[in-house]
Amino acid sequence: MELRNYETVFILTPVLSEAQMKDAVDKFRSVLTNHGAEIIHEENWGLRKLAYPIQHKTTGFYQMFELKANTSIVDALEIEFRRDEKVMRFLTTALDKHALEYNEKRRKGVFNKKQEEKTEAAS
Repeated sequence: MELRNYETVFILTPVLSEAQMKDAVDKFRSVLTNHGAEIIHEENWGLRKLAYPIQHKTTGFYQMFELKANTSIVDALEIEFRRDEKVMRFLTTALDKHALEYNEKRRKGVFNKKQEEKTEAAS
């Protein structure tokens, strides 16, 4: 089986408590690991304003997973997203070599301008 790189972002409803939100994220993380996926990177973007209302809500908890897995795991993960009423939206994309390179640079902080400004000011 061929392993591919994916990135999945999902939005949880804002009416959840912090513990409920963490439980939901843990559930999806365990779905991935139980199906043999390797989670490369994970980001919690927190409570953000939505571009347009979804289910009469204007905010949501954003979570992102970058993973390496076989192609069948995407179907299993998206079935779990659809079954869970806490998930308002989700998007899973396959990453090409350019996206992988970009994500690697982003994780290393290459695009963090505040860090660059601080080091230049200190010099």
